[in-house]
Amino acid sequence: MRNHFNTSDLPTQVQRGELIEGLWKDRHLPRPRNEPHCTRSQMLIYWSEQRQPVALVHRYLRPDGSLGASGRPDPKRVVVGDVVYATKG
Repeated sequence: MRNHFNTSDLPTQVQRGELIEGLWKDRHLPRPRNEPHCTRSQMLIYWSEQRQPVALVHRYLRPDGSLGASGRPDPKRVVVGDVVYATKG
């Protein structure tokens, strides 16, 4: 699934305004490991212009606005054509 996400260009489509990014869950990490204090754990949904969900991703957002961990969103669900790829759990 990560390969489908990484080759999909979805984050770039969000930056260009071709997809809509929505915040689904957001929480402050009380004691983040290997991340600065006040880093946030966030789940985001990427929507098509027709309001169809395209991807669900997790990210760590640092106080300075940069992304933590790998520096990339971690996909949890990705739609490619008519196929939905999802992580367990």
